[in-house]
Amino acid sequence: VQLQACGGGLVQPGGSLKLSCATSGRTFSSYAMGWFRQAPGKERMFVASISGSGVSSYYANSVKGRFTISRDNAKNTAYLQMNSLKPEDTAIYYCAAAGSSYPYRDYTGYAYWGQGTLVTVSS
Repeated sequence: VQLQACGGGLVQPGGSLKLSCATSGRTFSSYAMGWFRQAPGKERMFVASISGSGVSSYYANSVKGRFTISRDNAKNTAYLQMNSLKPEDTAIYYCAAAGSSYPYRDYTGYAYWGQGTLVTVSS
């Protein structure tokens, strides 16, 4: 499975960004997708995940109510809509594909990773 994340950039606090993760190589609906982020000097942390069907999703407490994960199985693409962005959201965001349709919240559940896209929230 190959993943290509895009959509990062510089945004002011309170602003919005939408990340996309295009995939290829497997039947997209057969595996869950996750978003993780890594801030400078910190460990990679879970942001959100969505099941293969798109019915189930999970969020980190720090982004719940502000971020929305979604997927379009016809386009083999997952998304992360980020609203009300805060400076502490600044990080490299990675998309990942799981080995099954279950939306794991731990990075160990994900077998394939994209290259990351930088999100900077600053005035």
